[in-house]
Amino acid sequence: MTWLWRICFSSLWLLPVWCANVQGTAVLTDSHDPGVRRKKDFSGVVVWLQPANTAAPVRSGARRFRMEQKDKHFKPHVLAIPVGATVDFPNQDPIFHNVFSNYNGQIFDLFLYRPNTTKEVVFKRPGIVRVFCNIHPTMSAVIAVLDTPWFAVSDVTGNFEMRDVPPGNYTLHIFHERATDETLNALVRPVTLDRAAQQVLGSIKISETGYIPAPHKDKWDKDYPPPIDDQPAYRPNQ
Repeated sequence: MTWLWRICFSSLWLLPVWCANVQGTAVLTDSHDPGVRRKKDFSGVVVWLQPANTAAPVRSGARRFRMEQKDKHFKPHVLAIPVGATVDFPNQDPIFHNVFSNYNGQIFDLFLYRPNTTKEVVFKRPGIVRVFCNIHPTMSAVIAVLDTPWFAVSDVTGNFEMRDVPPGNYTLHIFHERATDETLNALVRPVTLDRAAQQVLGSIKISETGYIPAPHKDKWDKDYPPPIDDQPAYRPNQ
């Protein structure tokens, strides 16, 4: 791998420092998912570096992101954003959708909205947000809201890259939706970056052992009704 060192400005000290592009590869193991077993699809792993001794600085950059509803899927399926960012949820299907989250990352409900319209949410605190559609039970997504500017999501090959990371001591964190908390906690480790070393995180193996898929409830914590062929099966609040 080629390392790119560059000078950037640290908002911790407002001084120029050497920065690097930190690279690595996520490898999913012990999976029952067909995409992983047959296609070696290692996408959707969130990786981030948290400064070990100080609060993460606020770095300028993208503060607006996009999660589309297309072909009755959320695209991308996994999105990582910094705290305070806005996510747009455009409906690009010819049917109605109702994006919501009842989980502990951030609770929100965008209610029923038409094709070719969009709504937005500002994510104000860190956490893992599970996103669903109240009409289509097979639609799901994950938004990782992070209080650090240094994060990445793995691509299909498992490769990821965090750009412009200053030297210092960090804690490496991993999230994957089909890994248990115990597995993810075991992957947390210290990482040190400095000017002299070409720090590469290498291969990170994430086991899916212990993952048990389970259907989620609708936004009223009830079972979904049977599907009815792309009609807007929207029920008033019960």
